[in-house]
Amino acid sequence: MPTLSMFYGIIVRMFREKGGKHNLPHIHAMYSGKEAVVTLEGDVLEGGLPSNKMKLLVAWIEIHKDELEANWQTLSDDGTYFKIAPLK
Repeated sequence: MPTLSMFYGIIVRMFREKGGKHNLPHIHAMYSGKEAVVTLEGDVLEGGLPSNKMKLLVAWIEIHKDELEANWQTLSDDGTYFKIAPLK
């Protein structure tokens, strides 16, 4: 699963689950042993992070939504991806 970005201890990854349980575009965010699966709209599908980290993640998703959607497409098409700037 490619790592797209890291900020404030949060690691953001994405991969395409063809035929998987999440058919809509989403990311996997890890922080201190916890994981959340979050849509590109900011909705939690599974798991969770501490509330302060989740707020940072949702803000980052909003800022980089176009880049996340482009990564979802390229990962789906040919497996390539690009890094996304961290939250500063």
